[in-house]
Amino acid sequence: MDISLTDRFREKVKNASKILFFTGAGISAESGIPTFRGKDGIWNKLKPEELANFNAFLKNPDMVWNWYQHRRSIIHESQPNAGHIAIREFEKVFNEVTVVTQNVDNLHRRAGSKVVYELHGNIEKNYCIQCKKRYDDPSLAFIDSVPKCSECGGLIRPDVVWFGEMLPQDVFRISENAADLCDICFIVGTSSVVYPAAYIPITAKSSGAFLVEINIASTEISDQVDQSYFGKSGEILPDLLKAIMDERRN
Repeated sequence: MDISLTDRFREKVKNASKILFFTGAGISAESGIPTFRGKDGIWNKLKPEELANFNAFLKNPDMVWNWYQHRRSIIHESQPNAGHIAIREFEKVFNEVTVVTQNVDNLHRRAGSKVVYELHGNIEKNYCIQCKKRYDDPSLAFIDSVPKCSECGGLIRPDVVWFGEMLPQDVFRISENAADLCDICFIVGTSSVVYPAAYIPITAKSSGAFLVEINIASTEISDQVDQSYFGKSGEILPDLLKAIMDERRN
């Protein structure tokens, strides 16, 4: 793919030190993980209010647990794609590379990215709803019925943010700070419509960052970014990385 940089982008690339990637379901879709809101999305098959909220879990914990086990099985069979790998490789070019992701699939960490903030949690982790004891043993991925806490007997739930729940405030605060300090913010595979997560690129722009969008098609944030590339992130990011490396060598 022919990747070209505008004059403003070139100038920003030459002087940039801190880079932020704000990623969504689109990048993981290229690893075979269904998105939630696309034409083949998970929410088109099942109602979110029946599965991804705390009351649904209390009402039918085994059903909710088994649905998340199904999602875990898909994720376990998936691998980081060329987009995830390229993001990791950006660490060889810039002083600081931060990933702020809305995804819960752990693929950025599996790809080797060093600094990853998960705004919506991590599906491979769990905790007790009563005493908050953590249960991150991978063996839980193979249990069919919802397990109970060995300390208090409480139900163990996936460590993901459900509808109606707040984002982990410490993670969001650190992510906002990274957005406030970054020189370039790459928006990858997300429509940027889910708040408060979508404030991350807005914070970056308001602090003077250069915004680069990489999506299959235009989104609601397209008219606010400085540069857009439309296509698969697994194809665009490796070529974009090469173009940026060439520019910084000059």
